[in-house]
Amino acid sequence: MGDKTTNNHSEVTDFILVGFKVAPQLHIVLFLLFLLVYTMVLLGNIGMMAIILTDPRLNTPMYFFLSNLSFIDLFYSSVIAPKAMINFWSEKKSISFAGCVAQVFLFALFIVTEGFVLAAMAYDRFIAICNPLLYSVHMSSRLCTQLVAGSYFCGCISSVLQTSMTFTLSFCASRAIDHFYCDDRPLQRISCSDLYIHKMVSFFLCSIIILPTIFVIIVSYIYIVSSVLKIRSTEGRKKAFSTCSSHLGVVSVLYGAIIFMYFVPDRFPELSKVASLCYILVTPMLNPLIYSLRNKDVKESLRKIIQKKNFLFRSFLTVI
Repeated sequence: MGDKTTNNHSEVTDFILVGFKVAPQLHIVLFLLFLLVYTMVLLGNIGMMAIILTDPRLNTPMYFFLSNLSFIDLFYSSVIAPKAMINFWSEKKSISFAGCVAQVFLFALFIVTEGFVLAAMAYDRFIAICNPLLYSVHMSSRLCTQLVAGSYFCGCISSVLQTSMTFTLSFCASRAIDHFYCDDRPLQRISCSDLYIHKMVSFFLCSIIILPTIFVIIVSYIYIVSSVLKIRSTEGRKKAFSTCSSHLGVVSVLYGAIIFMYFVPDRFPELSKVASLCYILVTPMLNPLIYSLRNKDVKESLRKIIQKKNFLFRSFLTVI
């Protein structure tokens, strides 16, 4: 029996990504929707990184974390979206075994890293508002680098464990993954292995990743709100809330979508796909918009870049 399972596992060379169960004529609509949102993800996050890197005034811990957030959003969307768009046009809708492993590994790496970076950003806002006089001492460039490096390290460890656990399963039931990308839960559905240990390890990983980051974010914002309410100036209170509301909005959308997805029963796979879209495309698209539209420094930097471009364009026309 063990030999048969091993053989079935070794014979799997590719999987079929079922995608969204809609009429074939709607695939063009899905393709255009993905293309539009993914283009906005690319433009928004590349633009945000370019603004932060080129403006010396934005050389602060908050923008260092924000540039890393844009980098993460850009890459984990790119792990999923291009392949999904190709499959909208393809009859086979297949993905190689190696490609599936890469999707699971890279997506887990970036999504876990984002959770820790968001926690680091909450801590940064906590220090900025609750201990403003010691902000430059506490949030040194060395600490910021360590927090980001630690986030990537935790993401990598989690990703290695999750991926190795997933692909030690035997996939002898089917090659059809009921999703538009390779994910742990739909892969479990087509496995003929005993999933008890796998589910326990997955639950443990989620607990040690999601709970600590949510705890840091919640505790940080409890202290932040408490400190802001003590500010007598209405203008000062408004400014303090404004600097935190963007981050809180991003956290709410991301964690809300993830929690919703993993609490949706397996018998509703289409709901899981819709929830997945929130953190694969919608959140990475909204993050640059939220931070740029609600951030005076970013808007000022963007305005100067546009003015400089217009000046160079007018100078070029004058020379011609």
